[in-house]
Amino acid sequence: MAGFSPDDSDATPVPGARILVVAARFNADIVGLLRAGALAAIERLGATATVIEVPGALEIAAAAAIALDAAEEDGMPYEGLVALGCVIRGETYHFEIVSNESSRALTDLSVARRLPVGNGILTVENEGQAVVRADPEKGDKGADAALAALALIRLKRSLA
Repeated sequence: MAGFSPDDSDATPVPGARILVVAARFNADIVGLLRAGALAAIERLGATATVIEVPGALEIAAAAAIALDAAEEDGMPYEGLVALGCVIRGETYHFEIVSNESSRALTDLSVARRLPVGNGILTVENEGQAVVRADPEKGDKGADAALAALALIRLKRSLA
């Protein structure tokens, strides 16, 4: 399976980084696999995670913005966001709307707030593809999303 090429810096700890993980409940079994991979990667690199759940992929960006604001007001801001969900193609155009708009909203949030985001929302043709990509023993896309957010946190810290 194709994926990004790991770099030695992917294993560099990011001590003290606070990561917000927003996980959709829709396709819960698959998202559970993504969550396991993401949390293991976050912990392995010395960061901490707070997990919140939302109904589906379209709600992830809005919930993240609400949680980011609340954390900022409490003086405990998050340094990054990991979004986890699974959208499986059905028989209607709804797949395209959910896939495209959830991705667009996360990109908008990331750019507007200069927020490191790891997009772990799977967009797949069927459940079999989703399981292979989500399973920490196979595709481990939850860990990939966490590593992407942590890489951007490292970059942001290095430029501060």
